[in-house]
Amino acid sequence: QVQLVESGGGLVQSGGSLRLSCAASGRTFENYGLAWFRQAPGKEREFVSAINWNVGGTVYADSVKGRFTISRDNAKNTVYLQMNSLKPEDTAVYYCAAQYYGMGDKAGDEYDYWGQGTQVTVSS
Repeated sequence: QVQLVESGGGLVQSGGSLRLSCAASGRTFENYGLAWFRQAPGKEREFVSAINWNVGGTVYADSVKGRFTISRDNAKNTVYLQMNSLKPEDTAVYYCAAQYYGMGDKAGDEYDYWGQGTQVTVSS
């Protein structure tokens, strides 16, 4: 059993920055690939970014490339999403997810554990 808790969301103006954190407890953290997804009202869940379990290779959705950076700190059992140059269309609930020995899968149904989400709102 793995528990994931997101934090760091909030209200920010267009062009601003936020850093989301996802703290994990339970199973051995370093054995999991980690990802961020988001879902806006009336929209389907969307892949944002992922980082694999072993060497830390990363994957990004085209919509966030060059603006967002995913990273992990295995000693702290935490994955981060640094979000820069935020746009109103980034407004959504952001979820972290974990996949046992994951290699950066973009499909949400491949992930084993999910957090409860944190709201990010970007004003114009």
